[in-house]
Amino acid sequence: MTETQAPKDFGRVDEDGTVYVTVGDTERSVGQVPDATPEEALGFYTRRYENLAAEVNLLGSRVESQAMSPEDARKAIDTLKANVAEANAVGDLPALTAQLEKLEELLPAQIEARKAARAEQNAATVAAKQAMVDEAEALSTGNDWRGGVDRFRNLLEEWKALPRIDRATDNELWRRFSSARTQYTRRRKAHFSEVNSHRDEAKAIKEAIIAEAEPLADSTDWGPTAGAFRDLMARWKAAGSARRSDDDALWARFRAIQDKFFDARTNAQQAVDGEEAENLAAKTALVEQVEKDLEGVTDVEKAKSVHREFLEKYSELGHVPRKAMRDLDNRVRRIGDKVSELEADEWRRTDPEARQRAEDTVALFQSQVDKLQADLADAEAKGDTRKVKDTAKSLETYQSWLDQAKETLAEFNA
Repeated sequence: MTETQAPKDFGRVDEDGTVYVTVGDTERSVGQVPDATPEEALGFYTRRYENLAAEVNLLGSRVESQAMSPEDARKAIDTLKANVAEANAVGDLPALTAQLEKLEELLPAQIEARKAARAEQNAATVAAKQAMVDEAEALSTGNDWRGGVDRFRNLLEEWKALPRIDRATDNELWRRFSSARTQYTRRRKAHFSEVNSHRDEAKAIKEAIIAEAEPLADSTDWGPTAGAFRDLMARWKAAGSARRSDDDALWARFRAIQDKFFDARTNAQQAVDGEEAENLAAKTALVEQVEKDLEGVTDVEKAKSVHREFLEKYSELGHVPRKAMRDLDNRVRRIGDKVSELEADEWRRTDPEARQRAEDTVALFQSQVDKLQADLADAEAKGDTRKVKDTAKSLETYQSWLDQAKETLAEFNA
């Protein structure tokens, strides 16, 4: 009913309380309310109409929002249409029927939309399962024995969560997925069977190595025995791993044997180290003393005498710790280099041929300087500025060379 229409526009009440509803050009009895006024009787059946109208409006909201499937919507509309047609209520029943018929007009489009959505979802599901099959088949040929198990488990859970697709496609994809998982499982079992076989072999090899190592623990032949232990360790590593519990126990036994030998060697070495430390202190003091003695010495014969005496005393001292040898040897080498440099300098000063070459070089550069000075004076007298500039530049160069040659010659007179 519209706001301008009243219940009496769609029904009436007889004197005996019988209520009629008007539908088009006809009317029918919807019930009787005895011992009530006409307004009360009409109001009772009007409220029934309002409840029915509320059901129609609620259904309309659900259909328009697609809160229910088109199939369920059609069933609900048909039911309400029948209820409206037979309703014992007073109101605009044809309007409710018309409202339900308009809802029916929405259903074909919703059905097509649902079909398109299902087709899209089906395609997405097929693509997702195909991708899972591809990944499973790749995993089945790989060697990721730990991560692969977890990934197959996750893929299976994801597969179960996906909706069904057409039976033929679903069965074929599942067959491939299941076959890939079976292939991976078989290969994994074969791998670990082989691994266990290798571990048993490794255990036997390591037990044999321990048997060879036990007699070496008490050896005092330090060098060769240490080499033997290195060889045993190389074989130990090459043997690979046994089972974890076995490997840990075997390693503890082998390590104890090694520790016994190397601890004994360390104790023996410490005794040697005490003597070597004394030798190091003595050699260091000797080196420091000869470095002071040679400081400022220019007399070659004196330097050679000091150096010979130093080498005699140095060689009489025994070994020093290995870590100190390089630094000490470098200092001894520098002392020898210093004496050698003094000898070389002395030879250069006393070499007559070198002196003559130095004198000839000075004479050559001096004659060239004298000539350029004369050329410069002549150019200045003639006012030849360009020649003055070029000659002055050449004179500067030759004068520099002459100064250097004189310095070299002066060394022979030192």
